[in-house]
Amino acid sequence: QVQLVESGGGLVQAGGSLRLSCAASGFTFSTYDMGWFRQAPGKEREFVAAISYSGHSTYYEDSVKGRFTISRDNAKNTVNLQMNSLKPDDTAVYYCNAVTGITTMTSALRSWGQGTQVTVSS
Repeated sequence: QVQLVESGGGLVQAGGSLRLSCAASGFTFSTYDMGWFRQAPGKEREFVAAISYSGHSTYYEDSVKGRFTISRDNAKNTVNLQMNSLKPDDTAVYYCNAVTGITTMTSALRSWGQGTQVTVSS
């Protein structure tokens, strides 16, 4: 079955950095576009970034452009999110999932992992 395991979150001061990782299994990872989503307290889950199955194309939500970088390793079935210049508004639980296309901002798999908490203090 599909498994998505996110890691790398933590508590960081504003302006700091974190690198999130997601280990995927149970599907043919290298054929899926992948994405990161986040959910802040009291808010709906929202799209953050996506990367094509080949890794050649990426797409970002406007508020994270220039600060976040998504990457993937198809040999290891992992997708990563390097987050720099973090802001308190980035505080959320971060999730990975396949996406229906890198600009659709829509998850493709019904299964979600447990997510990883990112907390940015001011």
